[in-house]
Amino acid sequence: MTDRRTVSNWLRTGFYWFVAAEFFVGFATKFWSGETMFGPAYSEKFADWGFDPNMRFVVGAIELICAILLVIPRRQARFLGAAGLVLVLTGAVTTHVIDDGPVYQEVSAPLHLVIMLGIAAVNWPADVRELFRWRRPAVSDAATG
Repeated sequence: MTDRRTVSNWLRTGFYWFVAAEFFVGFATKFWSGETMFGPAYSEKFADWGFDPNMRFVVGAIELICAILLVIPRRQARFLGAAGLVLVLTGAVTTHVIDDGPVYQEVSAPLHLVIMLGIAAVNWPADVRELFRWRRPAVSDAATG
């Protein structure tokens, strides 16, 4: 019989990897110079939205870094990755609402924003200092005595 906790951890890890893979695809398409499976090149899309076309590199790099943080099995890393993507996705949702783009963009960005808010909430640190404490210092009996 399998332990429920093991299955739960396996599913959670798989979910993080799946979401990270989606943002890795987003990173790759933003760095791709030509037409993508999502339509015209992102340099054209960013220009149409009123942004500098080179901003796609900044957004793509943030997506890559945050995707990597999502798959690191530490709460702090997953929280920082989700929080970074919340910022990017807030801009994406605003852009797509103003732009009146295709339905998949109108639905995808808000859906991913809600998912990232959920991931950030689940991995919310009990203490902000926990974000900067990657390893707990070893406590010896001599130091505590």
